[in-house]
Amino acid sequence: MTRFSLNQATTKRWPLDELVAGCVAAGVPAVGLWREEVAEYGLDKTALLVRDAGLTVSSLCRSGFFHEEDWYDNNRRAIEEAATLGTDTLVLVSGGLPGRSRDIDGARRHVADAIGALVPDAQAAGVRLAIEALHPMFASDRCVVSTLGQALAIAAPHPAEAVGVVIDTYHLWWDDQVWKHIEQAGRENRIAAFQLADWITPLPEGVLLGRGLPGTGCVDMRRFATAVRNAGYQSWVEVEVFHSDVWSRPGAEVLAEAFAGYRAAVE
Repeated sequence: MTRFSLNQATTKRWPLDELVAGCVAAGVPAVGLWREEVAEYGLDKTALLVRDAGLTVSSLCRSGFFHEEDWYDNNRRAIEEAATLGTDTLVLVSGGLPGRSRDIDGARRHVADAIGALVPDAQAAGVRLAIEALHPMFASDRCVVSTLGQALAIAAPHPAEAVGVVIDTYHLWWDDQVWKHIEQAGRENRIAAFQLADWITPLPEGVLLGRGLPGTGCVDMRRFATAVRNAGYQSWVEVEVFHSDVWSRPGAEVLAEAFAGYRAAVE
């Protein structure tokens, strides 16, 4: 389990203190946390909980949403939260089109400008901004950054230690250009996080909750894991799944299946 991390979203209904205890009992070394759940439990209390448990926080999800009016203040807070939790990776989801706009090119330019404005704050806090591309079906309301190539282009003007990218199998498996972009991300030292989730069909109502545990869908997980490894990435591999059926199961059971899927793909 040296590189395995359980993202908190995968066991959304497992209370944070029980999740931490379950990870410790199973020998899991790292967790990916979410801002909403951290805020509910208490930021300082969460930081103490994971530190006392000996866990690493592999990432904090999520910030971004640059189409919102308070994007700057919200992202500044998120950077501070990441630093308090001891993680160097803050995942950014760009946000969708503002208001009734149809200008997706303008929205992407705004995302690039916004991330540039946050770089000094992130560098001062020792936190890396990790741009996550989401599947194109989410472009209108959730993320106008739809490919790894777009994410790399936004990151390019900034130091690699300040701005990187997230490789999420659920969002990128469909793209025939992703393999060359993974190689590029490796050459440029831009891979900040690697997340596993499968694509299951038929998609449930509300496609946001259509992710499956690794090995339950159509994504070639091993191909992704091999490509990321060959690109030089040697850090945490998170399993991050959104599905109501998964959430309804006992946390320890889901954790065991998530690790089995990770092991089949990565080891």
